Amino acid sequence: MAPFAYGKSMMVAAVAALALPMVSTGAFANKANDTLVYASDSEPENISPYHNNLREGVIVAHLVWETLIHRNPKTGAYEPELATAWKWVDPVTLELTLRQGVTFQDGSPFTADDVVFTFNYVLTPEAKVVTKQNVEWMAGADKIDDHTVRVRLKGPFPAALEYLSGPTPIYPAAYFKKVGLDGFSKAPIGTGPYRVTAVENGKGVKMEKFKGYWKGSPLGDPSIGKIEFRVIPDGETRMAELMTGGVDWIWRVPKDQADQLKAVPNVAVLSAETMRVGFLQFDAAGRTAADTPMKNEKVRQAIAYAIDRQAMVKNLAGEGARVMHSACFIDQIGCTDDGVPRYDYNPDKARKLLAEAGYPNGFDTDLYAYRERDYAEAVVGYLRAVGIRANLRFLKYAAMREAARAGKVPLEYQTWGSYSVNDASAFTGVWFKENEDDMSRDPKVKALLEKADTTTDIAARKDLYKQALSMIAEKGYLLPLFSYPSNYAFSSDLSFTAQADELPRFYTAHWK
Repeated sequence: MAPFAYGKSMMVAAVAALALPMVSTGAFANKANDTLVYASDSEPENISPYHNNLREGVIVAHLVWETLIHRNPKTGAYEPELATAWKWVDPVTLELTLRQGVTFQDGSPFTADDVVFTFNYVLTPEAKVVTKQNVEWMAGADKIDDHTVRVRLKGPFPAALEYLSGPTPIYPAAYFKKVGLDGFSKAPIGTGPYRVTAVENGKGVKMEKFKGYWKGSPLGDPSIGKIEFRVIPDGETRMAELMTGGVDWIWRVPKDQADQLKAVPNVAVLSAETMRVGFLQFDAAGRTAADTPMKNEKVRQAIAYAIDRQAMVKNLAGEGARVMHSACFIDQIGCTDDGVPRYDYNPDKARKLLAEAGYPNGFDTDLYAYRERDYAEAVVGYLRAVGIRANLRFLKYAAMREAARAGKVPLEYQTWGSYSVNDASAFTGVWFKENEDDMSRDPKVKALLEKADTTTDIAARKDLYKQALSMIAEKGYLLPLFSYPSNYAFSSDLSFTAQADELPRFYTAHWK
């Protein structure tokens, strides 16, 4: 068993004891101010949705911007949002009728020009979109008239509607051209239920209800007047702020702390599985060094056998987590673990494979991570138990991502929530298409995925994914750990419901 980090429990109890007298008065201050304050540990490097891929950025994006299509989180059905109707002209051309009477938060009208500009802009190299997988299935967009557009695809793409309902928000063309990306990141504008009033680097984002928000939106009529996202890196500080009324909502609360918070007055605790998967990724392509141990398939397999994923689920992740065997979230369309090689916890086999690979005494390496430090420390413990002397390099996400893209990371603990896109292409394709995030660069895997993503036959698509996922697992390019449950803790004055796509919909929340 690896050494788990449980030292925080007594600290939590002490903080709770200090906080109890302060929260026993009944109401939290922010209900009176009609301001929902939520806190998290990470800050997107740029508030523009296409220019960050941090979950905190995704949350803000869904408050401020809108997409053409809405996927109902309860039924999974696609519903009209900024587009009122759509039809396939042919297998690679989608025509959409746009909603009239919608305005951006600066009062300018929403038209076809905005859709065409947004999609054509994000397809240019100058846009420097962070997650290109989200848009590269498009070839471009054309204006038919002020309220009709056509989206051209590079090839058949069965997940097109799913992407148009998720990571493809629409920007105001005239305003963006005027202020540029830098100006847009400081004073963004969308058509969503909330408008940004302040972006404070290192502190967070302030928003208020958009009074001109269009009636009849599938998102509903937002109830809470103001929303504030606050960056609080330290977990104990976030928890203390919640218990003393400084914030109303926090998440990613460690299992032991969540259990203790259930006894705190005026705090509600909710746990739910999410689409996020934690995984280890290896420098199989040998970009860090020509002789890196991570190029050796047996080394990668040894690391897979060295990690007790079930113990991590039980002792760290907690209820709602599931061990994953494929490089995707198991419930996504196209994802399967049927016939995919599995790695049970077997440290003796791990040591044997290391010896066969030429490392009987193990080796030294760096393990990069950016969140859930205790999870990463558990991995370090398992690796050291089989002779791999791992040194934890804990960075901010953007720094870790750029280091990996520059070929400087031998081993990383990564997580991915697929932008809440319910399709395997939003996970597997991001990490295995010989793009900047691909650390294995296997052309056979890439070819299988490209064929899978453009195959409209469901059975054939699943078989292609099965082949690709089996190859990824067999060669040890990526070790899936487990799905992430999320422990939410929030003011009992707040009515909040969690969804499996890890997207807190604050526009549906309200005060009790």
